[in-house]
Formats: sequence, C-alpha cells, structure tokens
Amino acid sequence: MPAPTPRPVIIGTGLAGTRLAQRLGEDAVLIGEEPHAPYNRVLLAEVLAGTYAPDVIALPRTPASPLRTRAVRIDRERRVVQCENGTEVPYETLVLATGSNPVLPPLRGLFAPGATELPLGVHAFRTMDDCLALSRAVTEGTRAVVIGGGLLGVSAARALARRGAQVVLTQQAERLMERQLDPRSSTLVHRHLAELGVEIHTECRVRGVRVEDGHVRRVELHDGFMLDTDVTVLACGVRPRTGLAQAAGLDVRKGIVVDDELRTSDPHIRAVGDCAQHAGTVYGLATPALEQADALAALLTGAEAAYTGTRTLTRLTLPHEAGPLDLAAFGEPDPLPGDDVVQLTDATRGTYRKVVVRGDRLVGGVLVGELASVGALALAWEANESLAADDAVGAPLLHLLTHDGGL
Repeated sequence: MPAPTPRPVIIGTGLAGTRLAQRLGEDAVLIGEEPHAPYNRVLLAEVLAGTYAPDVIALPRTPASPLRTRAVRIDRERRVVQCENGTEVPYETLVLATGSNPVLPPLRGLFAPGATELPLGVHAFRTMDDCLALSRAVTEGTRAVVIGGGLLGVSAARALARRGAQVVLTQQAERLMERQLDPRSSTLVHRHLAELGVEIHTECRVRGVRVEDGHVRRVELHDGFMLDTDVTVLACGVRPRTGLAQAAGLDVRKGIVVDDELRTSDPHIRAVGDCAQHAGTVYGLATPALEQADALAALLTGAEAAYTGTRTLTRLTLPHEAGPLDLAAFGEPDPLPGDDVVQLTDATRGTYRKVVVRGDRLVGGVLVGELASVGALALAWEANESLAADDAVGAPLLHLLTHDGGL
C-alpha cells in the first residue's frame, strides 16, 4: 500500500479547487482532467462573445502544476485516488472540488438509442471546450437556438448575438432569469436582448429536436412549431458532479453532504464548490465556492475556522453599443404578504432600484442601471441588522438606495 502523502489531494481545477491549491501553496496535489490551464468559468460567455481571448480568463497559476488526468475511483480503504492514466495518488486528506455537469433535458430525438454523445450541432455550455466548439461553429448569420432563459442562457444568447448569429432564446418559465429577477427587471433584460436581435419565447417548452444526416436541424416546440437551427445550445442549468463520491459510498443527496468544516461522511474527505451541499444548500455560484475554499485552506493549515454559509449576490453586465445593462440581485426580490417594498425609478438615467424589507430587515433587492448603491445595500443585507440602527450598516433605507459608495 502506498504511503499517504501529508499534502492534501484536490480533485478539480475549477474556481474552488484552484483557489484552495493557491492558498495551500506547495502543500497540495491538484488533479484536473481538462487539458486547459485552470480558468474562470464565469467569464466563458465573454470568450464566446469574442471580448476576451481564452488565456485572458486563466486563473493565477498554482505553485504545483495540476496532474492532467481524470480521477476514476476513490479507494477509501487504501486512501488512494485511482486515475484514468493508471496513476494512483495516495492521500491523508482528499478534497472533492468536482464541480457540476450541465443538465441535459429529456428532449425527444436528442439521443439515439444507445448513444452517449450529443448529436452534431448541439452544444452544452459549461467548459472551455464547449465554448471553443461553439466559437468554431458560429459565423455571421448562423441560426442558433438557446434552450433555457436563466443566467447562463441569457449570457449565451447575448454572446452569440454579438458574434452575428440569428438567435432564438426559449424559456419555459414566464420570464427570463425568474430565479434572480422580479418581473420589471426581467422585462429590462428581455428588452435589452431584443435590441440585440434576439428572438425570445417565454412560457415555451421545447418538446424535441429533429436530426437530419446526423445533425440537429430543427427544434420542436410544445405546440408543434419548428425552429430551424444550425447550432443548438443547452443552457438548462447544472447538476452537482457527485459520481466519484457516490461510487465511494459517501453521503450524497442533492450534492456531497458536508458540515461546517467541509467534511463529508468520511473524515478524511472534504468537499467544496458546486459539488458540495452545506446545510441543505447547493449554491452552484462563484462566491460560495471561493469562500468554502478559503475556509478549508484555513482549517487545513491549523487555523480556527468554519464555513457557515454564504448570502449570494448575482451580478451581470450585458454590453451594448448604446451602453451596457448592469444588474444585481440578492436575497428575496419577490415580497411576501406584509413585506414593505421600496422602488426608485429614473427613466432618464435608465435605472431601477427595488428593495424588500421585512420588519426592520432588508431581505432582498434588484438593481438595474447605475449600481453605485450595490455595495451599501449588500452590506446591510449580509449583516442582517436593523435598518433603524445608527451605524454604517444599519443606515436608513433611503440613504442605502441613493448611496454613491459603490462596491
């Protein structure tokens, strides 16, 4: 049996795994299956749009180069990670930062019997390889259908439109980005995409795809209407990548279950990032992944630390020739009965600000346009302190809404 290395072994070179390796320095072994240098997945849409070259979104290098191979099995009894290239990596502490996989919807015709690969013309949008394949497939006038109108679908549709594609965006819900935005701010995003030439269908369920000569050429909607397509993008969300953990017998529910010290059901194995489920929540966002990695780095280097959760804020900038559309959303933007709602709209400046107050606490908000007040509002929301308090965090609500301090 190989002697376990005292250095933590990290599986995954996304934001969480790379951040942890950076914090630990040479005291880490990093395993990653992607052939590319670790990169910021959040900025893939900017690469697709042509705003950035792939190397621009590379993450800072880790002290040790990643082992470029796929981890295929965890032998918990021997405390060994078995890799696709035949390498065995022993561990004393193993960290799973395996991220998430794109959700592939059960569309009729998407997979031929026995097939495991997507047909030609259909692309997920999750990895650098996905992004580069889409970039090669799209030229001026390419007909593109994006399935899914959440944050990822909106970003993909905007990027494809900027490359000159003829884009149709289909969304099953009644509005775009319904999980983050209220109806009014969603309408602004809808209008912005429409000005870029994106054709948008909400409350629209996709039934299937039609394949001709091995290539998807049509997307069938629930009412039988057919959309002609050259490129079809699946932006239907992500699912925690838990296969290794499940096969190893760890406690897996929505994600890999961890405690406040990011420990799984095996005390020698931790989990961080999109694959981890903490206190019943799988975040699937960059900020929690980074905060979990920082907390775990502190724990593994002997500091007193704990991860108790993240209050997440979503930010998105949609560039446009007439000026970008900036938006931010946090907490609960849809009020419950009894909540107070404060809205400020400036049609001249094209700004919209809405916050939801429950009792004397700020519980959520949406801001569109000039976002100078985001920093002050986020602090008040994260602190969960009384808005009536006489301090910087608990400042009066009107001051927070008009604060010019920014982020």
